[in-house]
Amino acid sequence: MGKWRSGLIFHLGNPTRLLRSPSHLRFSRSPPPSINSIFSFKSFFSSKKTTMGERSSGGRFPARRGQARTGSRWVPVGNSSIGQENGGSVLTGVGERNKSPQSVTMPQQRRVSPERKVGDIESVSDLRPFNICRSGGVGRGILKSSLLELNREKRKELERSTNVPQCQNLLSGMVLLKKYLSHEDQVKIVQTCQKLGVGVGGFYRPSYRDGAKLHLQMMCLGKNWDPEAKYVESRPTDGAKPPEIPEEFRKLVKGAIQASHDFLLHQNKDINELPKMSPDICIVNFYNENGRLGLHQDRDESPESLAKGLPVVSFSVGNSTEFLYGLGRDVDKADKILLESGDVLIFGGKSRMIFHGVSTIQANTAPKRLIDETNLRPGRLNLTFRQH
Repeated sequence: MGKWRSGLIFHLGNPTRLLRSPSHLRFSRSPPPSINSIFSFKSFFSSKKTTMGERSSGGRFPARRGQARTGSRWVPVGNSSIGQENGGSVLTGVGERNKSPQSVTMPQQRRVSPERKVGDIESVSDLRPFNICRSGGVGRGILKSSLLELNREKRKELERSTNVPQCQNLLSGMVLLKKYLSHEDQVKIVQTCQKLGVGVGGFYRPSYRDGAKLHLQMMCLGKNWDPEAKYVESRPTDGAKPPEIPEEFRKLVKGAIQASHDFLLHQNKDINELPKMSPDICIVNFYNENGRLGLHQDRDESPESLAKGLPVVSFSVGNSTEFLYGLGRDVDKADKILLESGDVLIFGGKSRMIFHGVSTIQANTAPKRLIDETNLRPGRLNLTFRQH
Protein backbone atom coordinates (compact mmCIF):
# COMPACT_ATOMS: atom_id res chain seq x y z
CA MET A 1 0.00 0.00 0.00
CA GLY A 2 1.12 3.49 -0.64
CA LYS A 3 2.00 5.80 2.15
CA TRP A 4 -0.96 7.84 3.52
CA ARG A 5 -0.44 11.60 3.14
CA SER A 6 -2.74 14.51 3.85
CA GLY A 7 -2.73 18.24 3.24
CA LEU A 8 -3.09 20.68 0.36
CA ILE A 9 -2.98 18.93 -2.98
CA PHE A 10 -2.14 20.25 -6.46
CA HIS A 11 -4.18 18.95 -9.30
CA LEU A 12 -1.65 17.25 -11.61
CA GLY A 13 -3.75 17.93 -14.69
CA ASN A 14 -3.78 21.66 -13.94
CA PRO A 15 -0.91 22.68 -11.57
CA THR A 16 -2.47 26.09 -10.86
CA ARG A 17 -5.60 24.50 -9.42
CA LEU A 18 -5.08 24.24 -5.68
CA LEU A 19 -7.56 22.06 -3.80
CA ARG A 20 -7.79 24.19 -0.70
CA SER A 21 -11.52 24.25 0.18
CA PRO A 22 -12.67 22.12 3.15
CA SER A 23 -14.42 19.75 0.77
CA HIS A 24 -11.15 19.20 -1.07
CA LEU A 25 -9.17 18.34 2.05
CA ARG A 26 -8.86 14.60 1.83
CA PHE A 27 -6.47 11.76 2.07
CA SER A 28 -4.69 10.64 -1.04
CA ARG A 29 -3.00 7.44 -2.01
CA SER A 30 -1.61 8.98 -5.19
CA PRO A 31 1.93 7.84 -6.00
CA PRO A 32 4.74 10.43 -5.96
CA PRO A 33 4.74 12.63 -9.09
CA SER A 34 7.13 11.64 -11.88
CA ILE A 35 10.17 13.69 -12.79
CA ASN A 36 8.47 14.72 -16.05
CA SER A 37 5.55 16.14 -14.07
CA ILE A 38 7.90 18.15 -11.87
CA PHE A 39 9.67 19.81 -14.78
CA SER A 40 6.42 20.36 -16.61
CA PHE A 41 5.18 22.01 -13.43
CA LYS A 42 8.27 24.32 -13.35
CA SER A 43 8.03 25.16 -17.03
CA PHE A 44 4.33 25.93 -16.67
CA PHE A 45 4.86 28.38 -13.80
CA SER A 46 7.86 29.94 -15.54
CA SER A 47 5.71 30.71 -18.55
CA LYS A 48 2.86 31.85 -16.30
CA LYS A 49 5.20 34.24 -14.50
CA THR A 50 6.27 35.81 -17.77
CA THR A 51 2.66 36.05 -18.90
CA MET A 52 1.62 37.76 -15.69
CA GLY A 53 4.53 40.17 -16.06
CA GLU A 54 3.26 41.07 -19.49
CA ARG A 55 -0.25 41.57 -18.16
CA SER A 56 0.90 43.77 -15.26
CA SER A 57 1.12 46.74 -17.59
CA GLY A 58 -2.59 46.53 -18.27
CA GLY A 59 -2.12 45.59 -21.92
CA ARG A 60 -0.56 48.89 -22.87
CA PHE A 61 2.78 47.32 -23.77
CA PRO A 62 2.32 44.17 -25.87
CA ALA A 63 4.99 41.49 -25.84
CA ARG A 64 7.96 42.13 -28.10
CA ARG A 65 9.82 39.40 -29.86
CA GLY A 66 13.44 39.09 -28.74
CA GLN A 67 12.87 41.22 -25.62
CA ALA A 68 11.84 40.62 -22.04
CA ARG A 69 10.12 43.00 -19.69
CA THR A 70 12.08 44.11 -16.62
CA GLY A 71 10.11 46.51 -14.44
CA SER A 72 9.07 49.37 -16.72
CA ARG A 73 11.62 48.66 -19.47
CA TRP A 74 12.03 46.14 -22.28
CA VAL A 75 15.51 44.64 -22.47
CA PRO A 76 16.95 42.52 -25.33
CA VAL A 77 17.77 38.89 -24.72
CA GLY A 78 20.16 36.56 -26.52
CA ASN A 79 17.32 34.67 -28.20
CA SER A 80 13.70 35.38 -29.04
CA SER A 81 12.63 32.89 -26.39
CA ILE A 82 11.74 34.73 -23.18
CA GLY A 83 12.75 31.73 -21.13
CA GLN A 84 16.38 32.15 -22.24
CA GLU A 85 17.05 35.49 -20.58
CA ASN A 86 18.65 33.87 -17.53
CA GLY A 87 21.97 32.39 -18.55
CA GLY A 88 20.81 31.63 -22.08
CA SER A 89 19.40 28.19 -21.20
CA VAL A 90 15.94 26.56 -21.27
CA LEU A 91 14.63 23.73 -19.12
CA THR A 92 13.07 21.04 -21.30
CA GLY A 93 10.37 18.68 -20.21
CA VAL A 94 12.91 15.98 -19.28
CA GLY A 95 15.08 18.28 -17.18
CA GLU A 96 17.91 18.75 -19.68
CA ARG A 97 19.56 22.10 -20.43
CA ASN A 98 19.46 23.14 -24.05
CA LYS A 99 22.14 25.70 -24.87
CA SER A 100 22.99 27.20 -28.23
CA PRO A 101 25.71 29.69 -29.19
CA GLN A 102 23.08 32.29 -29.99
CA SER A 103 21.35 31.89 -26.63
CA VAL A 104 24.46 32.30 -24.44
CA THR A 105 24.63 35.79 -22.97
CA MET A 106 28.17 37.21 -23.22
CA PRO A 107 29.56 39.40 -20.40
CA GLN A 108 29.40 43.10 -21.07
CA GLN A 109 32.79 44.50 -22.10
CA ARG A 110 34.32 47.66 -20.65
CA ARG A 111 33.78 50.70 -22.85
CA VAL A 112 36.95 52.16 -24.33
CA SER A 113 37.15 55.33 -26.36
CA PRO A 114 38.16 54.95 -30.03
CA GLU A 115 41.59 56.46 -29.52
CA ARG A 116 42.46 53.98 -26.77
CA LYS A 117 43.32 50.32 -27.08
CA VAL A 118 41.87 47.74 -24.73
CA GLY A 119 45.35 46.59 -23.76
CA ASP A 120 46.23 50.13 -22.71
CA ILE A 121 43.46 50.54 -20.11
CA GLU A 122 45.80 50.33 -17.12
CA SER A 123 48.38 52.68 -18.65
CA VAL A 124 45.64 55.14 -19.59
CA SER A 125 44.32 55.14 -16.02
CA ASP A 126 47.79 56.15 -14.81
CA LEU A 127 47.69 59.13 -17.20
CA ARG A 128 44.46 60.56 -15.83
CA PRO A 129 45.04 64.00 -14.26
CA PHE A 130 45.91 63.76 -10.59
CA ASN A 131 44.73 66.59 -8.35
CA ILE A 132 47.05 67.23 -5.43
CA CYS A 133 44.22 69.11 -3.67
CA ARG A 134 40.96 67.73 -2.34
CA SER A 135 37.48 68.60 -3.62
CA GLY A 136 38.78 69.41 -7.07
CA GLY A 137 40.43 72.68 -6.18
CA VAL A 138 42.09 74.95 -3.68
CA GLY A 139 40.52 76.34 -0.55
CA ARG A 140 37.21 74.43 -0.63
CA GLY A 141 35.58 71.47 1.00
CA ILE A 142 37.58 71.01 4.20
CA LEU A 143 36.93 72.02 7.79
CA LYS A 144 38.96 74.94 9.03
CA SER A 145 41.16 74.69 12.10
CA SER A 146 40.11 76.59 15.17
CA LEU A 147 41.84 79.77 16.25
CA LEU A 148 43.28 77.91 19.23
CA GLU A 149 44.88 75.29 16.96
CA LEU A 150 46.31 77.95 14.67
CA ASN A 151 47.83 79.86 17.60
CA ARG A 152 49.29 76.63 18.99
CA GLU A 153 50.85 75.87 15.62
CA LYS A 154 52.33 79.36 15.38
CA ARG A 155 53.94 78.90 18.80
CA LYS A 156 55.43 75.58 17.73
CA GLU A 157 56.83 77.13 14.57
CA LEU A 158 58.38 79.90 16.64
CA GLU A 159 59.94 77.38 19.02
CA ARG A 160 61.39 75.37 16.15
CA SER A 161 62.81 78.51 14.56
CA THR A 162 64.61 79.44 17.79
CA ASN A 163 65.88 75.93 18.67
CA VAL A 164 66.89 74.65 15.22
CA PRO A 165 69.63 76.42 13.23
CA GLN A 166 68.17 78.11 10.20
CA CYS A 167 71.04 76.93 7.98
CA GLN A 168 73.06 73.73 8.19
CA ASN A 169 76.14 72.76 6.21
CA LEU A 170 75.65 69.00 5.92
CA LEU A 171 78.51 68.26 3.50
CA SER A 172 80.82 70.21 1.26
CA GLY A 173 78.41 71.78 -1.24
CA MET A 174 75.33 70.58 0.63
CA VAL A 175 73.30 73.17 2.54
CA LEU A 176 69.93 72.89 4.28
CA LEU A 177 67.87 76.08 4.66
CA LYS A 178 65.31 75.43 7.40
CA LYS A 179 61.92 77.12 6.97
CA TYR A 180 63.21 79.19 4.09
CA LEU A 181 59.88 79.18 2.24
CA SER A 182 57.32 81.41 3.92
CA HIS A 183 53.71 80.37 4.42
CA GLU A 184 52.66 82.59 1.53
CA ASP A 185 55.35 81.03 -0.70
CA GLN A 186 54.11 77.52 0.12
CA VAL A 187 50.50 78.43 -0.59
CA LYS A 188 51.52 79.90 -3.95
CA ILE A 189 53.53 76.77 -4.81
CA VAL A 190 50.61 74.47 -4.04
CA GLN A 191 48.16 76.61 -6.00
CA THR A 192 50.43 76.78 -9.04
CA CYS A 193 51.27 73.07 -9.04
CA GLN A 194 47.61 72.16 -8.60
CA LYS A 195 46.61 74.25 -11.60
CA LEU A 196 49.41 72.93 -13.81
CA GLY A 197 49.02 69.38 -12.54
CA VAL A 198 45.48 68.85 -13.85
CA GLY A 199 46.31 70.26 -17.29
CA VAL A 200 48.21 68.94 -20.29
CA GLY A 201 51.52 67.42 -19.22
CA GLY A 202 50.37 67.35 -15.58
CA PHE A 203 50.77 64.74 -12.87
CA TYR A 204 50.99 61.07 -13.81
CA ARG A 205 52.52 57.91 -12.36
CA PRO A 206 55.73 57.01 -14.23
CA SER A 207 56.83 53.41 -14.79
CA TYR A 208 59.68 51.32 -16.17
CA ARG A 209 59.63 49.00 -19.16
CA ASP A 210 59.24 45.93 -16.95
CA GLY A 211 56.00 47.38 -15.55
CA ALA A 212 57.39 48.55 -12.20
CA LYS A 213 55.88 51.89 -11.16
CA LEU A 214 57.30 54.65 -9.01
CA HIS A 215 55.55 55.23 -5.67
CA LEU A 216 54.66 58.83 -6.49
CA GLN A 217 52.88 61.18 -8.89
CA MET A 218 55.19 63.22 -11.14
CA MET A 219 55.01 66.34 -13.30
CA CYS A 220 57.86 67.91 -15.26
CA LEU A 221 58.37 71.59 -16.01
CA GLY A 222 60.66 72.95 -18.72
CA LYS A 223 61.77 69.53 -19.99
CA ASN A 224 60.27 66.07 -19.65
CA TRP A 225 62.16 63.44 -17.70
CA ASP A 226 61.27 59.77 -17.98
CA PRO A 227 62.78 56.84 -16.03
CA GLU A 228 63.62 55.11 -19.33
CA ALA A 229 63.92 57.85 -21.97
CA LYS A 230 65.56 60.39 -19.61
CA TYR A 231 65.26 63.98 -20.88
CA VAL A 232 63.03 64.45 -23.92
CA GLU A 233 60.99 67.29 -25.35
CA SER A 234 57.65 65.47 -25.02
CA ARG A 235 56.40 62.77 -22.66
CA PRO A 236 56.79 59.29 -24.20
CA THR A 237 53.58 57.95 -22.63
CA ASP A 238 51.17 60.42 -24.24
CA GLY A 239 53.25 62.92 -26.22
CA ALA A 240 52.40 65.81 -23.89
CA LYS A 241 54.79 68.75 -23.76
CA PRO A 242 55.77 70.05 -20.32
CA PRO A 243 54.58 73.40 -18.98
CA GLU A 244 57.13 76.16 -18.52
CA ILE A 245 58.73 76.85 -15.16
CA PRO A 246 56.80 79.74 -13.54
CA GLU A 247 58.85 82.88 -13.02
CA GLU A 248 57.94 82.91 -9.30
CA PHE A 249 59.68 79.54 -8.93
CA ARG A 250 62.83 80.84 -10.62
CA LYS A 251 62.99 83.78 -8.22
CA LEU A 252 62.68 81.46 -5.21
CA VAL A 253 65.51 79.28 -6.51
CA LYS A 254 67.75 82.28 -7.10
CA GLY A 255 67.02 83.60 -3.61
CA ALA A 256 67.74 80.21 -2.00
CA ILE A 257 71.15 79.93 -3.71
CA GLN A 258 71.99 83.46 -2.61
CA ALA A 259 70.96 82.65 0.98
CA SER A 260 73.21 79.59 0.96
CA HIS A 261 76.13 81.72 -0.28
CA ASP A 262 75.53 84.24 2.50
CA PHE A 263 75.55 81.40 5.01
CA LEU A 264 78.83 79.97 3.63
CA LEU A 265 80.46 83.39 3.77
CA HIS A 266 79.34 83.75 7.37
CA GLN A 267 80.97 80.39 8.08
CA ASN A 268 84.19 81.58 6.39
CA LYS A 269 83.81 79.04 3.62
CA ASP A 270 84.23 79.28 -0.12
CA ILE A 271 81.00 80.00 -1.93
CA ASN A 272 82.38 78.15 -4.95
CA GLU A 273 81.50 74.96 -3.07
CA LEU A 274 78.00 75.68 -4.31
CA PRO A 275 77.99 77.13 -7.84
CA LYS A 276 75.17 79.28 -9.13
CA MET A 277 72.76 77.88 -11.68
CA SER A 278 69.74 78.95 -13.73
CA PRO A 279 67.11 76.17 -13.72
CA ASP A 280 65.59 74.99 -16.97
CA ILE A 281 64.17 71.76 -15.48
CA CYS A 282 61.86 71.18 -12.54
CA ILE A 283 60.61 67.74 -11.53
CA VAL A 284 57.57 67.95 -9.24
CA ASN A 285 56.85 64.83 -7.19
CA PHE A 286 53.88 64.22 -4.93
CA TYR A 287 54.29 61.43 -2.37
CA ASN A 288 51.24 60.17 -0.53
CA GLU A 289 51.69 59.00 3.06
CA ASN A 290 52.87 55.60 1.79
CA GLY A 291 55.23 57.08 -0.80
CA ARG A 292 58.94 56.45 -0.92
CA LEU A 293 61.94 56.69 -3.25
CA GLY A 294 65.03 54.50 -3.11
CA LEU A 295 68.60 55.78 -2.99
CA HIS A 296 69.66 57.11 -6.38
CA GLN A 297 71.79 59.76 -8.10
CA ASP A 298 70.58 62.68 -10.22
CA ARG A 299 72.98 62.08 -13.13
CA ASP A 300 70.84 62.48 -16.26
CA GLU A 301 71.80 66.11 -16.83
CA SER A 302 74.36 67.09 -19.47
CA PRO A 303 78.04 66.18 -18.91
CA GLU A 304 78.89 69.90 -18.72
CA SER A 305 76.33 70.49 -15.97
CA LEU A 306 77.55 67.51 -13.95
CA ALA A 307 81.21 68.44 -14.43
CA LYS A 308 80.61 71.95 -13.10
CA GLY A 309 78.68 70.56 -10.13
CA LEU A 310 75.67 72.76 -10.83
CA PRO A 311 73.43 72.18 -7.83
CA VAL A 312 70.04 70.58 -7.37
CA VAL A 313 67.62 72.79 -5.40
CA SER A 314 64.83 70.93 -3.60
CA PHE A 315 61.66 72.48 -2.09
CA SER A 316 59.61 70.58 0.49
CA VAL A 317 55.92 71.37 1.08
CA GLY A 318 53.38 69.42 3.14
CA ASN A 319 54.14 66.48 5.40
CA SER A 320 57.61 66.00 6.84
CA THR A 321 59.83 63.28 5.40
CA GLU A 322 62.86 61.27 6.45
CA PHE A 323 65.48 62.07 3.83
CA LEU A 324 68.44 59.73 3.27
CA TYR A 325 71.78 60.70 1.74
CA GLY A 326 75.22 59.14 1.50
CA LEU A 327 78.13 58.11 -0.70
CA GLY A 328 76.65 54.75 -1.69
CA ARG A 329 73.46 52.74 -2.03
CA ASP A 330 73.71 51.11 1.38
CA VAL A 331 70.68 52.34 3.33
CA ASP A 332 72.18 51.28 6.66
CA LYS A 333 75.18 53.58 6.11
CA ALA A 334 73.15 56.54 4.85
CA ASP A 335 72.68 59.65 6.97
CA LYS A 336 69.19 60.86 7.80
CA ILE A 337 67.67 64.29 8.16
CA LEU A 338 64.10 65.48 8.65
CA LEU A 339 62.81 67.71 5.88
CA GLU A 340 59.78 69.76 6.95
CA SER A 341 57.37 71.93 5.06
CA GLY A 342 59.18 75.08 3.92
CA ASP A 343 62.69 73.56 3.97
CA VAL A 344 65.05 73.99 1.02
CA LEU A 345 67.89 71.52 0.42
CA ILE A 346 70.70 72.36 -1.99
CA PHE A 347 73.45 69.97 -3.06
CA GLY A 348 76.09 70.69 -5.68
CA GLY A 349 79.84 70.90 -6.13
CA LYS A 350 81.48 67.87 -4.48
CA SER A 351 78.06 66.68 -3.26
CA ARG A 352 76.40 66.82 -6.66
CA MET A 353 76.52 63.05 -7.16
CA ILE A 354 75.48 61.93 -3.69
CA PHE A 355 72.97 59.13 -3.34
CA HIS A 356 69.70 60.29 -1.84
CA GLY A 357 66.15 59.07 -1.33
CA VAL A 358 62.96 59.23 0.72
CA SER A 359 62.36 56.48 3.29
CA THR A 360 59.14 57.55 5.03
CA ILE A 361 56.48 60.26 4.95
CA GLN A 362 55.29 61.30 8.40
CA ALA A 363 51.52 61.55 8.48
CA ASN A 364 49.69 64.60 9.87
CA THR A 365 52.81 66.77 10.06
CA ALA A 366 51.88 69.39 7.45
CA PRO A 367 51.11 72.89 8.82
CA LYS A 368 47.37 73.20 9.48
CA ARG A 369 47.28 76.70 8.04
CA LEU A 370 48.65 75.36 4.77
CA ILE A 371 46.05 72.57 4.63
CA ASP A 372 43.23 74.97 5.52
CA GLU A 373 44.10 77.39 2.74
CA THR A 374 45.03 74.91 0.00
CA ASN A 375 43.19 71.62 0.73
CA LEU A 376 46.47 69.86 -0.06
CA ARG A 377 46.06 66.09 0.10
CA PRO A 378 47.89 64.16 2.84
CA GLY A 379 51.43 63.76 1.57
CA ARG A 380 54.53 65.67 0.52
CA LEU A 381 54.99 67.96 -2.47
CA ASN A 382 58.61 68.12 -3.62
CA LEU A 383 60.07 70.34 -6.35
CA THR A 384 63.63 69.71 -7.56
CA PHE A 385 65.25 72.28 -9.84
CA ARG A 386 68.32 71.69 -11.93
CA GLN A 387 70.07 72.97 -15.05
CA HIS A 388 70.47 70.60 -17.98
